[in-house]
Amino acid sequence: MYKVLSKCPVCNHSLKIIKLKCNKCNTVIENEFMFSKFESLSKDQLNFIEVFLKCRGSIKDVEKELGVSYPTVRGKLDDVVESLNLNVPKEDEFVKTSSNNEILDMLENGKITAEEAMNLLK
Repeated sequence: MYKVLSKCPVCNHSLKIIKLKCNKCNTVIENEFMFSKFESLSKDQLNFIEVFLKCRGSIKDVEKELGVSYPTVRGKLDDVVESLNLNVPKEDEFVKTSSNNEILDMLENGKITAEEAMNLLK
């Protein structure tokens, strides 16, 4: 079975679901139905969400499961948040300072490279 298409392969505009059919009794229902917001995510993004949920949101566990660095996990998470159009409030200066300290700790402990730390601190 194929994954349902949510975008037109010709013009990339959103598609509508207009017909549903029961495989058992052949009942057909026609109307305009909505896709969930998750239908717009790529296969890689859905896989990341599965791993993230399996790890109960622990970024450290996601790092291990995917074999990637902390900044990569954060980047993938930010990408999913952006794709789902979730409004995430901007960090205030206190949280930003705390994040900067975490980044410096990760650099000191060898979890990220100097280049990754510089990119995160920007």
